[in-house]
Amino acid sequence: MSFVEDFQNLDYSNPGGLPSWFKLSSVILLMIVIIGLGYYLQINDQTLLLKEEEAKERSAKGRYKIKREKAAQLPAYKAQLEEMKIILNSMLRQLPSKNQISDIIVDVSQTALASGIDNELFKPGAETLKDFYAEKPISLKMVGKYHQFGEFVSGVASLPRVVILTMHDISLKPVTEGENGVLLLEGTAKTYRYLDDDEQAAMDDKLAKEAAGGK
Repeated sequence: MSFVEDFQNLDYSNPGGLPSWFKLSSVILLMIVIIGLGYYLQINDQTLLLKEEEAKERSAKGRYKIKREKAAQLPAYKAQLEEMKIILNSMLRQLPSKNQISDIIVDVSQTALASGIDNELFKPGAETLKDFYAEKPISLKMVGKYHQFGEFVSGVASLPRVVILTMHDISLKPVTEGENGVLLLEGTAKTYRYLDDDEQAAMDDKLAKEAAGGK
């Protein structure tokens, strides 16, 4: 009798009477099923978790590498920052000081008159302190010819002290027609000066308090 016939002739209604080989095979098969389910439910989950942790580790190593490279370059960045501060401070010191700004405004007004421009309005306004400089607006209403305005700009550029004069809301209209017609310039000009040590210290303190209050 073959194995297949033996298997087909088993009496499943009497489990105690089943042959030993069948019982042993059933136990082995049950163990295989239990191990398979255990792998799928436990080991497979652990494998997925391990892969996630490995991905996190690679990401963390990448971030660490970037931070390490930045940290290695930090001394160079600090040196560049200090150099930039020195350059900026040197450039700012070329602007007028607090005591010189009044003379500068007079020089600008006189330069306009020397160029033949009629200053119908030349009124300095209230000064505004910024982070590291101060700006002073000047309300303008000037009448002159095109070449006279060119001489005025050239004259301001040749003043002994560096003068930055920016124009805001400026309008330039012809008063008389023709190539040599008269022009009317209206608007606001702003000139700038550097903050002295006490002003800069006060401004730094103000900015620090504002930054702390904003956190």
